[in-house]
Amino acid sequence: MPKNLNRYHGRDELHFVTFSCYRRLPLLATACGRNLFVKELDEARHGYDFLLVGYVLMPNHVHLLISEPKKCSSSSALQMLKQRVSRKMRGQHRVVPLTAPRMPVAKHIGDLPGFWQPRFYDFNVYSHEKKNEKLDYMHANPVNRGLVLHAQDWPWSSWEFYFRSESGLIAMDRVNL
Repeated sequence: MPKNLNRYHGRDELHFVTFSCYRRLPLLATACGRNLFVKELDEARHGYDFLLVGYVLMPNHVHLLISEPKKCSSSSALQMLKQRVSRKMRGQHRVVPLTAPRMPVAKHIGDLPGFWQPRFYDFNVYSHEKKNEKLDYMHANPVNRGLVLHAQDWPWSSWEFYFRSESGLIAMDRVNL
């Protein structure tokens, strides 16, 4: 992630955030791991009172399109979400799907020095066009990475909400910019 990120808050804009697993390892490679993340995302969203406009969970990173939380900063809400997922995933002694270059072989996620890379990328979404651009990017991500042939085949995204008007694994919030 880039250093010296400028984050702008209090503008009533959406935030397109991206954060990665430790050393971009596929720590969310299993359906069980991604389902755990979805559950924690839903709890964080209600606990910190932010709107969830879009998302996609990839094996090694996450994209979210959210509003600013009403109960704290985006950084605090995302920190708590990442901590909750990390603690639960590391506590279950899941096997690490792959090792990263120049990293000692770890047999379990709990053996790694961390679950997430520090920090996150944040882009302010200030228009309807930018919102659609970010949603299209997110929904195409599993296809572009060769995980599925069509976005509809990847249940860990907001695609169903926007193209089938179904809630999918987690309810979305409709926001007009």
